[in-house]
Amino acid sequence: MYQLLRQRPTRWLLLLALLEVVLLALCVKAASHLRFIADEQTLSGFSADLWPRALLFALVIAAGMASLGLYQTHLRETWFGLIARQAVGFVLGGIALIVIYYVFPLAYIGRGVFGIALAFGFVAIAAFRVIFARLVDTEALKRRVLVLGAGRRSALIPQRMRRRSDRRGFTIVGFVRMGEEEIAVPEDRLIEQEGGLREWAERLQIDEIVVGPDDRRGGLPMEELLDCKQSGIAVTDLPTFFERESGKVKLSLIEPSWLVFSDGFNASPLRLAIKRIFDVTTALIVLALTWPLMLLVALAIRLESGRGQPILYRQERVGEHGRVFALTKFRSMRTDAERDGVARWATRNDDRVTRVGRVIRKTRLDELPQLGNVLRGEMSLVGPRPERPQFVGELSGKIRYYTLRHAVKPGLAGWAQLRYPYGASEEDAAEKLKYDLFYVKNHNLLFDLMILIQTVEVVLFGRGAR
Repeated sequence: MYQLLRQRPTRWLLLLALLEVVLLALCVKAASHLRFIADEQTLSGFSADLWPRALLFALVIAAGMASLGLYQTHLRETWFGLIARQAVGFVLGGIALIVIYYVFPLAYIGRGVFGIALAFGFVAIAAFRVIFARLVDTEALKRRVLVLGAGRRSALIPQRMRRRSDRRGFTIVGFVRMGEEEIAVPEDRLIEQEGGLREWAERLQIDEIVVGPDDRRGGLPMEELLDCKQSGIAVTDLPTFFERESGKVKLSLIEPSWLVFSDGFNASPLRLAIKRIFDVTTALIVLALTWPLMLLVALAIRLESGRGQPILYRQERVGEHGRVFALTKFRSMRTDAERDGVARWATRNDDRVTRVGRVIRKTRLDELPQLGNVLRGEMSLVGPRPERPQFVGELSGKIRYYTLRHAVKPGLAGWAQLRYPYGASEEDAAEKLKYDLFYVKNHNLLFDLMILIQTVEVVLFGRGAR
């Protein structure tokens, strides 16, 4: 357990999720005993096949909490905010369970047990998270990181990772100046190497060495670093460390060679086939569930705008490998929004947005027709949001690596949408590109599922909508 908690944050988040599923299942067991405390015969019959039903209860409630971002690595929230998220997650999970019980009656655990299990589970999860958070935040259980380098590049760690949530999985033991580089880190964080690197690192109980000098030409102790790696100490370059800990690619640190030789950017035929099957299956399910809402939105637009006005809006967007396609949305702006033909970013409280448009943009209902783009293969459910050709032309000339976001199909939902608010400027586009490149580099089916689940939070609270 000690070694596991000192690993990457994703590992202890998986441990947290596993323990909470077990805890929720035990709450169902406890609820059944309390419900039938005076009737041993009924309890015996009820308990015969309880564990599969308890596991279903636990998994659905855990999925509800995941949809509210409660298994994010860098969740920045007060305790009140966490409890509020947990409450909404339990409500969503409870509603989903009611639907499941209606469709599959054999999975039903009874109203009494269901209600008691929800109450027990809410209290138990809240208490467990307090204990777990204190345990994870204990310095002794964080990965101990030594940084080789004390210049401008290495100084980005204390500058960009100031919050406790940014450093939840690690603690910086110190920075080692390499050669004659100019010192840019705080003086009190500098440490002097004493003896051989491996022996010194073992004395300091270092778990990982991050290599980040300003000038790497001929100044790195490669033999010693190899010795450290062979002894079990992880050796990581600075861009990879930033990518892993922040969930985005730090553009100012990377070179084309890093993009070429680093892991990721896998687009094997098998992965593409799995993603396509997932997209089509999920899009058909969402269409089957949301077509009544789509009819209501179409009716609302017709009533507000009158006959003869378009309900759908088609706009050129740039897709995979730079191919242009026609994206379809419910119309949320006036028909004369761009009568001069000049493309404009949407702004906060944009006066071009109609009354119905404000509602459907806030709830993301305007994007449901894009399921058609997904079924046609022009988009994916998850990927970077597609931009207009005019904006892509401008941004490609100003932002390095911008065209790399077109290595995959654009998506309805995306990693950048979860981690960054609505982008409406060149600066926003550059910041969102860091998250888009992280997705392009690391996308897989599990990552897509996680993004889709957490997108529920974006829809519920209208984050980033304009």
